[in-house]
Amino acid sequence: MTKSASLTFGDKTVELPVRSPTAGPDVLDIRKLYGELDVFTYDPGFTSTASCDSSITYIDGDVGELLHRGYPIEQLAEQSCFLELCYLLLYGELPSPEEMDKFRTTVTRHTMVHEQMHNFFRGFRRDAHPMATMVGVVGAMSAFYHDSTDISDPWQREVAAFRLIAKLPTIAAMAYKYSIGQPFVYPRNDLDYASNFLHMCFSVPAETYEVNPILSKAMDRIMMLHADHEQNASTSTVRLAGSSGANPFACIAAGIACLWGPAHGGANQACLEMLREIGTVDRIPEYIEKAKNKDDPFRLMGFGHRVYKNFDPRAKVMKESADEVLELMGIHNNPTLQVAKELERIALEDDYFISKKLYPNVDFYSGIILDAMGFPTSMFTPIFALSRTVGWISQWKEMISDPALKIGRPRQLYTGPAKRDYVDLAKR
Repeated sequence: MTKSASLTFGDKTVELPVRSPTAGPDVLDIRKLYGELDVFTYDPGFTSTASCDSSITYIDGDVGELLHRGYPIEQLAEQSCFLELCYLLLYGELPSPEEMDKFRTTVTRHTMVHEQMHNFFRGFRRDAHPMATMVGVVGAMSAFYHDSTDISDPWQREVAAFRLIAKLPTIAAMAYKYSIGQPFVYPRNDLDYASNFLHMCFSVPAETYEVNPILSKAMDRIMMLHADHEQNASTSTVRLAGSSGANPFACIAAGIACLWGPAHGGANQACLEMLREIGTVDRIPEYIEKAKNKDDPFRLMGFGHRVYKNFDPRAKVMKESADEVLELMGIHNNPTLQVAKELERIALEDDYFISKKLYPNVDFYSGIILDAMGFPTSMFTPIFALSRTVGWISQWKEMISDPALKIGRPRQLYTGPAKRDYVDLAKR
């Protein structure tokens, strides 16, 4: 039986179809609302509005559930790897061994960037933020790879997807190397995806660099746990840009620009900066009291989550990696990491944290891991961006294939002056 809801406005009534998803609450289809009742809906931030159909990612914030194509993130993070998750997000199913080998080989052989892009990097100031560099370089990819910008061609869309997934780690590593004045390091085809990224970031021509498998595994998990997160701000930005017919490189650059905002992709950086502000373990009680004081502007970063009301399912997996990395790197002489471990202990035991559901989230642990690895905070968001690229591309491909696709055109509640007549300058 088809469900519907009746809405009466003035002397008119309209029947609104009710669509039932695979999981989650029912959705009122209001596409005919303006045409039949001459009214819009008002939903700042679109927190109660579904902007699209999607079969990629599902989040249930009340129970702390994150599914990619139906698979729980905990299972994927424990048993899979980032490139296999990429395949799942892009194509909807887990690959066969043969499909996985072919996919891995294709990505690996696309990791180098056009040699002229080296000159493009040198146009930036040395002290440019790596995210600023990435926004510019990724946006410029359409100038270097114009043979994969025709979105009406399925083959070109596929090539663009491979290029973005394969080259974003290279571009992020180049942005890092450029910011610290070191030479660019070319990718290596004998390394896996995460190890290759770490090698490009930390190796130098003067000596051999061996990637530690514990660090490689932790980086792979960071990438997996940030790969896609439904219709968040940056994903919605990619979809909105793509709805105009913009090429995929421009759309992903738009997503990176949105992710740069501290309210979105900068949470793990803000968390680490907070830990450094606290400074030492003995100052933690002081900051706990500041956090409990409603009149104090101080806020604990890296605790709780806007979507997950009880716990962040990604945080448990990330905590395991954080413990492994901290044991490897040692925290005895690092006051920031000592603060992090003690603050974590308090958050998991203190009644105030428990009652307010201020659990350590994925940003808390990822910031600790990246700091322990040796990344500066300026690289936290670029690493988030290269991880999220596969999610953006998957969402973009899904949108392009949607027969109901329309250019995004949100409405507004106008609150400016009513119509008025122009007054000549001399008479004002």
